[in-house]
Amino acid sequence: MVFNKMSLYLTLLTISVMIFFGSCVSRKSSAYFQNDTQGGFPNFDPVLQANDHLSIHVSAPNQELFDLFNPFSGKSGDGKSVGEDATGGYTIDSKGNIEFPVIGTITLANLKKEEAAQLLKEKLKVYLKEPLININITNYRVTVLGDVKSPGSFLVPSGKISFVEALGMAGDLNITALRNNILLIRNFNGQKKTYRVDMTRQDIFHSADLCYLRQGDIIYVEPNRSQRNSGAINSKIGILLSITTVILTSISLLTR
Repeated sequence: MVFNKMSLYLTLLTISVMIFFGSCVSRKSSAYFQNDTQGGFPNFDPVLQANDHLSIHVSAPNQELFDLFNPFSGKSGDGKSVGEDATGGYTIDSKGNIEFPVIGTITLANLKKEEAAQLLKEKLKVYLKEPLININITNYRVTVLGDVKSPGSFLVPSGKISFVEALGMAGDLNITALRNNILLIRNFNGQKKTYRVDMTRQDIFHSADLCYLRQGDIIYVEPNRSQRNSGAINSKIGILLSITTVILTSISLLTR
C-alpha cells in the first residue's frame, strides 16, 4: 500500500493556517471610537418608573419635624440624619405612585429625579421652611451579557452609568466581540425598545438615548462572524483530527 504521508501532513497544515487567519480580527473592526466627531455630552437625569425603589431624604432648618418626613432614618445624638435603613424607602407602584408621610399619594413615575425632588419640595413647603430633598434609586441595575470578559448584572449606587462604563464593569469586550452592532434592550414602564450601538464610532457620546443607561437596561454583545464560524469549524476539526489519527495509526500498523 502506497500512501503519501507528507501530502496528508501538508493538508492538515493548510487547514490549520486557514483557521488561524480566518479567526484573525482586523484593527478596523476592533478599535473603538474611530470617527472624529465634535460636540458635548448630553445631559442625563434618570427618569423614574414603576418598581423603582427610592431613598428619599428630607432636611430643613426646622429639624423638629425631621422624624415625621424621614421615617426610615436613624438619628445621631445631635439630631442629624445618619442614613436610611437598608430595608426602608419607597417603591413606585404599578400606577406610578408612592405613599409619602403626611402628603399621602404622590405620582413620581415619568419624572426625572430633579423634577420629583422639586415636586416634593413644593408640597413640603406647607410644613417645612426651605426643605431640601435628596432622591436616589437604590435598585438601579444594568445587565451586560454575551462576548465580554465578566458578564453579569451590576448595581449602580450612583444612579448614573454610561454605556461605556457598563462595558468596563463587565471587564470590556473580548477581542472576538462584534463591536459595531451591540444590542441594547430597554424596558421602560412596560414598553420594550431595542437599539443597535456601534462602538467603533463616537456617535454614542452625542445620543441622549444611548450615552447613558437607564434602570434595568440589558446590553448583549454578539461574537463576531469569525468567532461564530470558528466554533462550528473547531467542532468539525476535532472530528476530522480524530478520524485522521485513527487512519494514521492504522496505516502505521499496516506498513510495519
